[in-house]
Amino acid sequence: MRDVNAELITEAIAQLCVEANRVLPESLENCIRNAVETSPVSRPVMEDLCSNLDAARELGLSICQDTGMAVVFAEIGQDVHINGNLTEAVNEGVRRGYVDGLLRCSVVADPIRRGNTEDNTPAILHVSLVPGDKIKLTVAPKGFGSENMSRLKMFTPAASREDIIGFVVDTVKKAGGNPCPPVVLGVGIGGDFELCAKLAKEALCRDVSIRNKDPYYAELEQDMLSAVNATGVGPQGFGGDVTALAVNIETYPTHIAGLPVAVNVGCHVTRHKSVTI
Repeated sequence: MRDVNAELITEAIAQLCVEANRVLPESLENCIRNAVETSPVSRPVMEDLCSNLDAARELGLSICQDTGMAVVFAEIGQDVHINGNLTEAVNEGVRRGYVDGLLRCSVVADPIRRGNTEDNTPAILHVSLVPGDKIKLTVAPKGFGSENMSRLKMFTPAASREDIIGFVVDTVKKAGGNPCPPVVLGVGIGGDFELCAKLAKEALCRDVSIRNKDPYYAELEQDMLSAVNATGVGPQGFGGDVTALAVNIETYPTHIAGLPVAVNVGCHVTRHKSVTI
C-alpha cells in the first residue's frame, strides 16, 4: 500500500488548472493551425484563433476568458491510501489554481439563487478505482458557451446509424456559432442516462489524434466529422468548411430496450491536462 499525502493532490490540481487554461493539447492546436478553410470570410477567423493561441502562450494568459467550471477525473489506484480528504484536496487545488492563477471564477453556489463562490469551487469530481499504486488526475475546464449546447437523447434500439449521425449534426446546427466553432464533439453511446453523458465528457478528454480502438466506431467518428463539416456552420458561425475539428466517441453496453446518445460540445479550446502522481 502506497501512502499519498492529500497536499500533493492539491498542488497537482492547482498546476493543472493553470496549465490547461493557458496551453492547448498539441494535437488540438495542430488541428486549428492546419485546418484548411476556403471561405474568404472565415479564413481570417482561423488566423485570429492561431494568433490568440500565440498571445496566450507568450503573455501567460488564459486562452479564453471563460476559464470554465473545473471538471476533474481522478483515477485512484487500488493500492493507494490517501492521507487526507480527496474531495477537499481537489477543491483546494481548484481554489489555488483559479485565485492565484488569476483565472476567471465562474461558479455560483446555488443553481437558481446564484451567488458567485469567488474561487471557482466546487469542482465536478469523477472518481474511479483502477489497478496499481498511482493516481492519475485530469483537469478539463469546461466553458458553458459550449456546455449549454450539449444534448442527450434516449433513442430506442430501432434507431439507425444514420439517425445517430443526424442527431449529432442537428445538435451542431442548433448550436450555430454559440459554442465558438470549430468545435470538438464528445459523443457517448450506451450505458444509461447519466453514464451516457459522462462518456461524452470523457470523450472530449481523449487526444484528438487518437481514434476509437474499435474500427466500427473509428469509422463512425470520421463519418460524423464529415457530416458536421458539411453543415457549413463554419468558424465562429460565419460559414465555411471547418465546423468541427474532431469527433470522439466512447461507448458502453446498454439495456436491450435502450440506446442513449449524448453529445458534449467542446469549443475550439477544448482544454484538458493530466498528470500521474
